[in-house]
Amino acid sequence: MNAVFLAVAVMLGLSLARTHVVISLLIGALVGGLAGGLSLAKTLAAFNTGLTGGASVALSYAMLGAFALAIAKSGLPHVVADLAVKRLESSRGQTRLKWMLIGLLAVASVMSQNLVPIHIAFIPLLVPPLLYVMARLQLDRRLVACVLTFGLTTPYMLFPVGFGDIFLKQILLGNITKAGMDVSGVNVMHAMAIPAAGMVLGLLLAVFVSYRRPRHYVLGKIENAERTHTHVSRRSLLTALFAIGAAFAVQLYTDSMIMGALLGFLVFLATGVVRWREADGVFNEGMKMMAMIGFIMITAQGFAEVLKATGEVEGLVHASADLFAGNRGMAAFAMLLVGLLVTMGIGSSFSTVPIIAAIYVPLCLQLGFSPLATVSIIGTAGALGDAGSPASDSTLGPTAGLNVDGQHDHIRDTTLPTFLHYNLPLMAAGWIAAMVL
Repeated sequence: MNAVFLAVAVMLGLSLARTHVVISLLIGALVGGLAGGLSLAKTLAAFNTGLTGGASVALSYAMLGAFALAIAKSGLPHVVADLAVKRLESSRGQTRLKWMLIGLLAVASVMSQNLVPIHIAFIPLLVPPLLYVMARLQLDRRLVACVLTFGLTTPYMLFPVGFGDIFLKQILLGNITKAGMDVSGVNVMHAMAIPAAGMVLGLLLAVFVSYRRPRHYVLGKIENAERTHTHVSRRSLLTALFAIGAAFAVQLYTDSMIMGALLGFLVFLATGVVRWREADGVFNEGMKMMAMIGFIMITAQGFAEVLKATGEVEGLVHASADLFAGNRGMAAFAMLLVGLLVTMGIGSSFSTVPIIAAIYVPLCLQLGFSPLATVSIIGTAGALGDAGSPASDSTLGPTAGLNVDGQHDHIRDTTLPTFLHYNLPLMAAGWIAAMVL
């Protein structure tokens, strides 16, 4: 059995069996490395090499956690929650508030990819204070997870701005060009429009079909006193707004989430909103809040490096293509399926495209796919699995915000819902794009 397929299957199977994602990734990497012909020493060496690549990401999330807790201490998120609570009195107000919350979270997540590229940093700021309101509305958190993951994934697939500029222009088109195909005349938005439509279809199914019914949560487990009716001074609110603006500006200027979060935290210290003697406690608690995401991202980098070291990604692609003997439709399906497997394991579409582009471009040329269709196939194959992977920040971020009270399971309430609602429509839409472009 192919080592890549086996490693991903073991990782996913253990995760579904409620094994922690870090342990699942570690065991999957060991199984994949040994099955791919690597010795135990070489498997561990490859895994350790990958760990270093995830260190900066983990530190970024730790700093963002500290910054998020400082903002929470200022009371700004509580003000948003208090305004929402005032609308809970009438049934008409509740219905309107439900759609306002869904719209707010959708817009915030979309903006976090393109307009203000902060990725998942907004989730621990915005979501936890609203859990009390969501519980009163009996809003299914699986729906919220789907909304957030949609906004974290679809914009970079379609719009070449912010993270989309990195994914579409630098990574996708850059690696296809490097692999030997001229895509200078390709409109990347045209190539990815049909796959993005598949994501929209998945969102509509989640909102209007799958999770439209009320779901009950235990209000007692949500710390009401910290979520609502909190006295907040105008000075704290102004400081919070200034700190957020300064952090965003520094991040955009330096292209570093670490520097942006650090400056934002220092603003709270300098203004006294976070007292100096409380700084260690606030910083430590904030780091703990995002520590799980950091450790999973680091482990996922090690897992990805082991998969690369086995050299069996190429074998998996060629075996799938040979199986369909020149049938373009089945070959396109096989390439999309392999992309799904690889991204599910690695947890990052940005890391998948460089792995598969060098293999997929010659295959697409051989099968007669146009440059536009090739861009769509490789872009979709890379994006498949970002939603629905236990190790993806597009699922880890929503869980970090929705599970602060222990009532939202990462696998069953985030990973499975996003996998079903996005990967299946995205695969279908990607296949259609490959056939018609």
